[in-house]
Amino acid sequence: MLRNFKRALVTGGAGFIGSHIVEELLAEGLEVVSVDNYFAGKHENLAPFKDYDSFSEVECDVTDYEGLKPHFEGVDLVFHEAASKKTICLNDPRRDLDINAKGAFNILELSRDCGVKKVVHASTGSVYGEAQYLPQDEKHPLNPTSYYGVSKLAGERYARTFFELYGLDVTILRYFHVYGPRQDSSEVGGVVSIFGRRAMRNQPIHIFGDGTQQRSFTYVKDLVAINKLVATHPGTAGEVYNCASGIKVTIQELAEGVLAALGKQDLEIEYQDWTPGDIKVFDVDNSKIQALGFSFETDFQAGLARTLDSLKE
Repeated sequence: MLRNFKRALVTGGAGFIGSHIVEELLAEGLEVVSVDNYFAGKHENLAPFKDYDSFSEVECDVTDYEGLKPHFEGVDLVFHEAASKKTICLNDPRRDLDINAKGAFNILELSRDCGVKKVVHASTGSVYGEAQYLPQDEKHPLNPTSYYGVSKLAGERYARTFFELYGLDVTILRYFHVYGPRQDSSEVGGVVSIFGRRAMRNQPIHIFGDGTQQRSFTYVKDLVAINKLVATHPGTAGEVYNCASGIKVTIQELAEGVLAALGKQDLEIEYQDWTPGDIKVFDVDNSKIQALGFSFETDFQAGLARTLDSLKE
């Protein structure tokens, strides 16, 4: 429960993960401010919450310090979810840097100056790069192999610095392959939803590489529960946690599972060139978050079914 907080700000609140966090915070009775530039976020993700008197929706970019500042009034809890997607970082790496590094700095600075009690900072498993040992725990060397991984690591470093220099209560969460309802199914969206959307349209599924790359898919509601947990659990200040279900699924298995679930086994799977910077194997140690008392509730087949059902709707 989030009884110690009154007003929360969620950056990227109109996005996939952010909108689920907004939903949960409103259900907890908090006042909630969603901040989004709507480059990737969608107004329809927040449409169910517009009747809440305790909810406000702000269009603002996290790189705009002056634009952000008025919306921190009275905020005592921040979930920083806004990010440049990995799938678009190659197209504009300078913009990627601005959002993931400068944007994080702005949020942290405003949180410090406005008396925010807690900041939960969303990062990514991409900060690790290719595994030097498995499973990857939070002490694994950080050697990102993509612009996205580098810029997200910069955001992490700023978060840690604000904790060290100013005592800002900030916790870093490294996300891994989150999926679920509201996930973007466009070609720059999430792989689960992309595969589902293409199969529903009787289009071939495209796999970049040979399909052997392994992922640890994590259901969005489990991720929201982790965000709530670290916001309230004592001893999480300055800490980093892997947020991965531990479920190991190859991209080939995912494609075949989507086709089977939709009764589209006759559709073709096409293989294309590897994506630059793509990591082949994720085998993630989640024991640190479980040590806080957390357990992942959603098995992959159940989560996949819910995700595909939402796409049908």
